[in-house]
Amino acid sequence: MNFLAHLYLSGDDHEITVGNFIADHVKGSAINGFSAGIQRGIRFHRAIDQFTDSHDQIREAVEKLRPGYKKYAGVVMDMYSDHFLASAWSEWSNVPIDDYTASRYEILMNHYQILPARTQYMLQYMVKDDWLSSYAQVEGIGMALRGMSRRTTFVSNLENAIDELKSDYDFYKKRFDVFFPEMILFAADYLKTNT
Repeated sequence: MNFLAHLYLSGDDHEITVGNFIADHVKGSAINGFSAGIQRGIRFHRAIDQFTDSHDQIREAVEKLRPGYKKYAGVVMDMYSDHFLASAWSEWSNVPIDDYTASRYEILMNHYQILPARTQYMLQYMVKDDWLSSYAQVEGIGMALRGMSRRTTFVSNLENAIDELKSDYDFYKKRFDVFFPEMILFAADYLKTNT
């Protein structure tokens, strides 16, 4: 699950949305520097990741990716998931994707001053190039994966992951289609029971 899916699962609560978005850039006790609502969003993000990583459909997809992408196999499947969500957006939301992503950018930019520095830096490019909507196209995911490949410390092979998606598209999409409705139910239950 990458940026778009995490934002989608956050619903309309702005602080949960922000916390969910920044969670990967908040380590250790740094969480205590945020409001209770943003802390809840950070914990929500971590619960989503745990559910995702332990789901049998995602694990099967990640294992298929592992020979080519090693420790980045999960990252690749996260990106594929955002593509599948964006490309079939009207099945998941009544709000057009361009309107939805514009509203998420606005929420995040309204909280810009409290975002971690790494998030601030990334968000500028995300908004300027409209990453979230671009994920609907295979080439949009391809560009994102190539950008990530340039930033990895180790050899990742991420720049080639788009070829894997094209060659076995149905395999990965079927796993997402089983997984994501269960993810939605998990997320709704988590937000209801973890106040």
